[in-house]
Amino acid sequence: MPAEWEPHEATWLAWPHEESDWPGKFESIPWVYGEIVARLAKVEQVRILVKDAEAVREVLRKVHANLDAVNLYPYETDRSWTRDFCPIFVKSSTEVAVTDWIFNGWAKYENYARDNAVPAFVAEKLGLRSFAPQMVLEGGSFDVNGKGKLLTTEECLLSKIQCRNPGWSREQIETKMREFLGIDEVIWLRDGIAGDDTHGHVDDLARFVSEDTVVTVLEPDKSDYNYGPTHENLALLQQRGDLRVATLPMPSPVFFDGQRLPASYANFYIANKMVLVPTFQDKNDRVALNILAEIFPDREVIGIACTDLVLGLGTLHCMTQQQPSATA
Repeated sequence: MPAEWEPHEATWLAWPHEESDWPGKFESIPWVYGEIVARLAKVEQVRILVKDAEAVREVLRKVHANLDAVNLYPYETDRSWTRDFCPIFVKSSTEVAVTDWIFNGWAKYENYARDNAVPAFVAEKLGLRSFAPQMVLEGGSFDVNGKGKLLTTEECLLSKIQCRNPGWSREQIETKMREFLGIDEVIWLRDGIAGDDTHGHVDDLARFVSEDTVVTVLEPDKSDYNYGPTHENLALLQQRGDLRVATLPMPSPVFFDGQRLPASYANFYIANKMVLVPTFQDKNDRVALNILAEIFPDREVIGIACTDLVLGLGTLHCMTQQQPSATA
């Protein structure tokens, strides 16, 4: 599996339609998606699974997205978090292929059958070979450096809460990931951040930003739930000795209707020539953007207002899935 910063042929999205994911705020969400598509369409193809193509085109026309770079695929999903159910693409020197992992609604929700069928649909539409690992795995639960290392959390893949693969050992999970993602080593962190409906996805916590560099979030307030997990995971990364480690701040806790939301600057998305970063109308927005601008000097780093989007319990990385270039 190539690293996210390697050249993309396209980014995959699923247009939002499940109003219960954004109770009281859904009307604003298509416009957030429209802004993101308009940004991405400047640098790569955008491929979108849609329920109502004409309604999507109308939004994209109004935000002046480059429609020549957008392809709409009629397919009704259950939800729109393509990071977790879209194909995880892998490549060799001669082809790009699909890995079709099982998606079971984060071992929590019952309506996931249509999302689980998306990899097969995409593989057929694109004419790509598909490999079926026969294991539950979501794209947001791990991150790779493209050179053999994979980052994940024990809370997500080994916990008995929202258990993805009951009865599976750490070794069995590692074997599947080695075989189907082409990695050599799994780096296990511990727990994810507060408010994470997925129970520990790593893409809200820590991300590879180069072959030998990881950026991880750090909460300085000892009274905040995130203080313990973020400091423990930072220590685990620093103990290794073979990785450089940078830190991102956390925004102040974001709540809506009494519910804490998983607001994190680590949920950025690396596209061709740009990095899209979630912002939360917080004093640390500027700090996070400046850190990532230093990390990615050859890419435009753009903040996307995600205060409404995060009510759906995900932001920019959760809603995207990259398709690597076959020719790069």
